[in-house]
Amino acid sequence: GRRVGGSDVHRDVLGRHRERLGGGSLDAHEHAELAAAVHVATHHAVDAHPIEAPELDVLADPANRLLARQGRFRFPAETIRDNALAIGGLLNDRMGGAVSRPYQPAGYYAPLNFPKRVYKADADSSQHRRGVYMHWQRQFLHPMLRAFDAPTREECTAQRPVSNTPLAALTLMNDPTFVEAAKGFAIRILTEGGTTRDERLTWAWQAALGRAPMPDELKVANEYVQQALDRYASDAKAAGELLDVGLTGIPSNLSPTETAGWATVALAFLNLSEAITRN
Repeated sequence: GRRVGGSDVHRDVLGRHRERLGGGSLDAHEHAELAAAVHVATHHAVDAHPIEAPELDVLADPANRLLARQGRFRFPAETIRDNALAIGGLLNDRMGGAVSRPYQPAGYYAPLNFPKRVYKADADSSQHRRGVYMHWQRQFLHPMLRAFDAPTREECTAQRPVSNTPLAALTLMNDPTFVEAAKGFAIRILTEGGTTRDERLTWAWQAALGRAPMPDELKVANEYVQQALDRYASDAKAAGELLDVGLTGIPSNLSPTETAGWATVALAFLNLSEAITRN
């Protein structure tokens, strides 16, 4: 179409559609399909892969008049949690009802008085409900939400800030919700991802990031998988400690040490920028 202050980009295409619209040959259903196709194509255009379309890169189209790319935005805090649970096959999408009380550090509410707060995390499927239902304590926001810039609700927030701190990465690696999501993802990789290591990694890439891995990425990932498997093969106790995090158990037909190794790999996937960013 047309950008502000500019001329038509695809005059021939627009001309044909003007004729069809002007002549009444494009009905409402066709118009909706056309609009949806344009919207989806533009939404799927990203800034991350200019190599695939060099003629549409930043140098060739600095003003993005061809809509070949878009901005990349980190998910809101609640969506980051939901996305991890969904990737792990754990997300409870039940609508409405009581709040969810996720895992939280012991004694986190100790400074609160009048009255003293007693917090007990949910021990059923409510633990994995969407972030919109999370228990929210003003001034003492859940640590995971705070790490990803959710507001404290002490005042109106027109726009959330977006920070990039080591605390956020540590949250993705250590928060029990994400460790449990990684365990669920590992179970999915082992049961749904195929039989060979390459098949499982490729499946994991598609499930977590929505794309296939590059050859060099697959090579590095294979090495990391081997390191993780070797570590837990020689330390069954550490494997058990990892798999004990959260409510989710592993199927009896899976090896605990192998599952722990893949859970470590799954945790690395959940820690990637791509996994918490709208691309």
